Amino acid sequence: MKFLILPFLLSLCACYQTTRNCIDYKTGSFYSEVTIDGVLYNSKFKRTNDLQIEIYNSKIDSSQLRWINDCEVVFKTINPKNMAEQKDIHLKILTTTDSSYTFEYSYVGETNKQKGVAYKVD
Repeated sequence: MKFLILPFLLSLCACYQTTRNCIDYKTGSFYSEVTIDGVLYNSKFKRTNDLQIEIYNSKIDSSQLRWINDCEVVFKTINPKNMAEQKDIHLKILTTTDSSYTFEYSYVGETNKQKGVAYKVD
């Protein structure tokens, strides 16, 4: 009997799939929240297929987009003002709902990733 419980529990886990309708979030207007070291950071941004314009702390930042697939994109800052802004950022959509998506991002080539949530506003 004990041997039947483990396969049953594993089969339940195998049936669970994370929803990822990433195409719904490739373009539009969004609001995002990221918590880093206990501090909540907010930004607003508009995204087209190849451009993202973000407003953060009353500053406007624009990036060119290169989509790797429907759920992953690389951001390249247009007119970077310092060395950090010259690094490309890789973002991956992990899960989606009808009005938001959870994502992780990092500088390209780095392993330290941050997570956040973006909400569609249009």
